[in-house]
Amino acid sequence: MTDQNKQMKTGADRRSFFRIDDSVRLSLRRVPADELAARLDRLEQDLAGNFTVMSSLAAITSQMAIGLRRIENRDPDVAAYLRAIDQKIEVIGRAFIAQEPELMAEAAVPVNLSAGGMCAGVEEPYEAGTPLEIRMLLFPSFTGLMIYGTVVESMVATDAAPSDRYRHLARIEFTHIREQDRELLIRHLLRRQSDQLRDRHEKEDQ
Repeated sequence: MTDQNKQMKTGADRRSFFRIDDSVRLSLRRVPADELAARLDRLEQDLAGNFTVMSSLAAITSQMAIGLRRIENRDPDVAAYLRAIDQKIEVIGRAFIAQEPELMAEAAVPVNLSAGGMCAGVEEPYEAGTPLEIRMLLFPSFTGLMIYGTVVESMVATDAAPSDRYRHLARIEFTHIREQDRELLIRHLLRRQSDQLRDRHEKEDQ
């Protein structure tokens, strides 16, 4: 492994361990061992259903960002028109998310979140090693991420827990997340950290 590759891997690992307290809509489902491979294949082929539409659209928008900036330098009107089209597509994507009644009915849950895993309040204890399908809706972008993970530990919630509405806490490691979704999650974490720091500074200045 070259020094550059080592630096890239170290940077990715550092981002994976970067954690913030956040609030998301969350659905956890146990995954039968004999179904896991087929579900992962469907996710990689972007056939997981309505829920991943927004994350796929967001990944495409990110890929187009450099080209759009070049267009804006040459013709601002065309760039503005393309951004308006992107906003229309985003509205359609949110409509797909709204067709997931199970998740839309869920209340937002406090979580301690990173690109590599999370700690969340749960209503029932999970055995360590339990494979889970995780459907997570990020705010305010309404980006839906489907992630597969494994329960590392389940414990009784305490006063210091991230959620006071649940009797148990589950620490979950993300074992399979599409690279495009990991990048979206990292950008979300950085934005949330920036927002939290700004809010903290504003309170200190009052």
